[in-house]
Amino acid sequence: MNDLLVFALLFAAIGIGWWLGRRSASAQASEVPGQYYKGLNYLLDGRPDGAVDAFIDALEVNSETLETHIALGNLLRKRGEVDRAIRIHQNLLARPSLPRPQIHQAHLELARDYISAGLFDRAERLLLDLVKDSPEQRRASRRHLLDIFQSQREWAQAVDVATALLPRKSLLGPTPPAPSGASRQPVAVALAHYHCELAAEMLEQGDLQEARKQLQQALHHDRRCVRASLMLGELECQAGQYKAAIKALRKVQQQDPDYIPETVPALHEAYSQLGDTTPLRQYLQECLQSSPATGLVVAVADDVRATQGDQAAMEFLSGQLAKAPSLGGLSRLIELQAANTEGSVRENLAALQKLVARLLAERPSYRCGHCGFAGRQLHWFCPGCKHWGTVKSIRGNRVD
Repeated sequence: MNDLLVFALLFAAIGIGWWLGRRSASAQASEVPGQYYKGLNYLLDGRPDGAVDAFIDALEVNSETLETHIALGNLLRKRGEVDRAIRIHQNLLARPSLPRPQIHQAHLELARDYISAGLFDRAERLLLDLVKDSPEQRRASRRHLLDIFQSQREWAQAVDVATALLPRKSLLGPTPPAPSGASRQPVAVALAHYHCELAAEMLEQGDLQEARKQLQQALHHDRRCVRASLMLGELECQAGQYKAAIKALRKVQQQDPDYIPETVPALHEAYSQLGDTTPLRQYLQECLQSSPATGLVVAVADDVRATQGDQAAMEFLSGQLAKAPSLGGLSRLIELQAANTEGSVRENLAALQKLVARLLAERPSYRCGHCGFAGRQLHWFCPGCKHWGTVKSIRGNRVD
């Protein structure tokens, strides 16, 4: 049992004792309920679990004690004792004499309990009622509904809720803060990714037109949404609209240059289909000057190899590695050198390349800029901090 709980219970015991004493004095009664003393005994004996139940039984539910009940319930939920938190908050709702704003506050806490317990259907019903009946809790309820719809992959419903959360231009004043524990990303950022998720579903069904509409909606809500531009470029390639694909993919340079390496395969396909890769070569060289990254270095090296030969590609890679050492660039350089040697030298280079490949396999390729989560694949929704669009390619897997 952690010290925080013991301290909180001791504080609660003092507060309950003060309140019971005041109530007894006003009623000219000398007896304090036995449950209070029972709770103190549990606490002094080092049994705070029993103290919680005793204090709950001793403390009458009314407007003055509501915050104490909610605080105890929240503490239990944070400690993982969700069943007991649910019992406390359900006990509050069994008191119809409480004012409606306090009833709504208890409803919201109970919904949070259900979310922690994975009972999303129950939480959803409570939150939808609060959206309809409680202006004070409406925004917090919608934020929690977003969490539920994200976890259930119900993207159309998430779009509806996020749209309702968008700040209204006609309203003055700052946007109200997100509730504690909710994502603090701008709603428009999440909304753009919901449209991308819907577009992905449409692409699986072969509905390119509807997918295109969803991606355009994503860019309408967040013009810096790299994911929408990438998906739109790939969609236009699939549709044979190669100029439109190039236009969409090259927007990434302005949106976030860290994602330029992700655009290279689709850009290469589009320019190749148009029969002229010279503009692609020039574009990649420009990007490499302004935003150097291993993916770009390797892409340019491959282009140099195709147009000028292996020797020119090796010289290019050697120059880039001298400026910014990286395992990815080193692996490609070893590969080229092995292809141009024979005998024992080639065998040694092959062994070295296997070693570098193992080092690369053991290192993450992507990292979240918000929480530091790292992995081998690009996640648009970070599993660590639950933020959208914060995972990017690590610049280079540099040699330590």
